[in-house]
Amino acid sequence: PSMTGSRLGQPLDQLMQLDLPEINGLHLHNLCEQGFDPLARTVAAIEPYLSAHKGRFQWLNLGGGHMLTQPDYNTEALIALLKRLSSDYAAQIYLEPGTAIAFDAGILVGEVLDVTDNDGPIAILDISATCHMPDVLEAPYRPAMLNEASEDGVNVTLGGPSCLAGDVIGTYTFPDMPERGQRLAFLDQAHYSMVKTTTFNGMRMPSIAIWNSQTDALKLVREFNFSDFERRLS
Repeated sequence: PSMTGSRLGQPLDQLMQLDLPEINGLHLHNLCEQGFDPLARTVAAIEPYLSAHKGRFQWLNLGGGHMLTQPDYNTEALIALLKRLSSDYAAQIYLEPGTAIAFDAGILVGEVLDVTDNDGPIAILDISATCHMPDVLEAPYRPAMLNEASEDGVNVTLGGPSCLAGDVIGTYTFPDMPERGQRLAFLDQAHYSMVKTTTFNGMRMPSIAIWNSQTDALKLVREFNFSDFERRLS
């Protein structure tokens, strides 16, 4: 978010030149899946501005992107920083919930519909990168697949069933060529997939289910069908 040319926010050097007496809080967000040190550098960068307007701000929002649930996150340093900021500037301090609270939660399960070859093995799944896991194309990134084989095996490109030429999840290694009907599970899919799914091409959204790892019980929460696509049309 703080890269050169970003449409988000106001560059700090420009903010320093503005007189905005009606503003009583400051919101910053320039982290993404980061530890404590980048936050400390960010706070150090904005403190001259905070000091110049000491007593003016009632709240300070440090945004999201803090990987608080990671074992190596320096929580003690974070707590000390938040306490100091609150004390020094008499402001309410906020941290936004982010990926950390749902990190490694949720899997997206798909099924192989067809296998083909076009300058390499291809498997078509019933899940779509553009419809069900759009961050694969937007970020972009390659989602981890459960039980992916090591380097030895067959490299297969996995694609979705939509008409979009770029509806490709990625290339994965299998012990053997996957077969029709074989199920595949992609990991860490809870935090963005459900809120960003689309019904492009009339694609059905994935059913939502809760699995109890202790009892192996599976509870179906919701299923979707073509009527959900129809209701979204203008």
